[in-house]
Amino acid sequence: MLGAHLHSNQSQTTDCVDVCIVGAGVVGLALARALASVFPDRDIVLLEQHGRVGMETSSHNSEVIHAGIYYAPGSLKALCCVQGRKLLYDYCHSMDIPFRRIGKLIVANLDEQHRLEEILARARLNGVDSLQQLDAVQIRAMEPNVQADLALWSPDTGIIDSHSYMQHLLREAQAKGVMLASHTSLEHTSVKPGSGGFDLTLQSARQTIKLQSRVLINCAGLHAAHVARTIEGLPSSHVPQIQFLKGNYLRLSGKSPFSHLIYPVPDPAHRGLGIHATLDLGGQCRFGPDIEPVNSLDLAVDSSRIPLFSREIKRYFPGLNEEKLSVDYAGIRPRLLTNDGSAADFMIQNDSTHAIPGLWQLFGIESPGLTASLALAELVAKQIKDSAIF
Repeated sequence: MLGAHLHSNQSQTTDCVDVCIVGAGVVGLALARALASVFPDRDIVLLEQHGRVGMETSSHNSEVIHAGIYYAPGSLKALCCVQGRKLLYDYCHSMDIPFRRIGKLIVANLDEQHRLEEILARARLNGVDSLQQLDAVQIRAMEPNVQADLALWSPDTGIIDSHSYMQHLLREAQAKGVMLASHTSLEHTSVKPGSGGFDLTLQSARQTIKLQSRVLINCAGLHAAHVARTIEGLPSSHVPQIQFLKGNYLRLSGKSPFSHLIYPVPDPAHRGLGIHATLDLGGQCRFGPDIEPVNSLDLAVDSSRIPLFSREIKRYFPGLNEEKLSVDYAGIRPRLLTNDGSAADFMIQNDSTHAIPGLWQLFGIESPGLTASLALAELVAKQIKDSAIF
């Protein structure tokens, strides 16, 4: 089988599997788990170019479980976030994964009241009915260090240990027979005539490996567009443009001034949710992310960004001591390019899009991808089952 060939000298041997998933980020792991449950008798392999799973976007984020507030009603982001949030909390409970339903405040000044009202209306259209409107007195009672005139309180927002979550997904998938091939990348794909599946050329440990698969799922995150370009016969019109957006985070030393997550009102174009205050499960306070378009995957954080952060943070936390800010980490998200620069919806392609049976592709899986992962996996697994490809 594939696992043996990855560490053997039989580089010309062709293995055959039923499903090949490219990318072992949080969505790829959730998909592997879901498909192994739906198709228990099928051979499923999960390819990961790094030595460990979830090394990129999946583990370099705020680790927030989102409620589903901001996204366009009816969009995949809205539907999968709301459903995924419910699934994720249930999964954390059942698997004893560390998390806290900590809640968050979306804070605003009086001149931003109309934007809070728009957020509230959109959340209700998405089925998020738990938001509460707060005034300055109520805000101060909850968060004495926050300065704001108005706020929305989201009790369904939480934080999670994303690494523990992904390890649980991996263990479940492997227990159901999924093969993980780490240090392995997809170099080229040929589509077999008719509906015969795919001939894949993999690179692993300096070996070239041939693999045949009936179903190919491209959920390579930052590299999804690159993987799509390796598929011979896929029209370029079905390879969307992806922009890398870097989000930098700063750490606040000392005891956190907050007990909940604190978010400003997002910018009107919904390019991001603003530089917000997050807490990890140990109580450490961080601020971020900002939005920095980049052309590479360099995760270094430049301390020159501290003054910009400070100005934004002081809008809702005027007592900030800038000397307590230090660089922490960064993440990069894959954003689908839009004409106005706003955040596009998740994109899922199948044969109704590109007329290639057995090919599923996921593009632009940025925030709230972590929250939506189980729902996205259920959706794609259902599409594959309904396709009667097996």
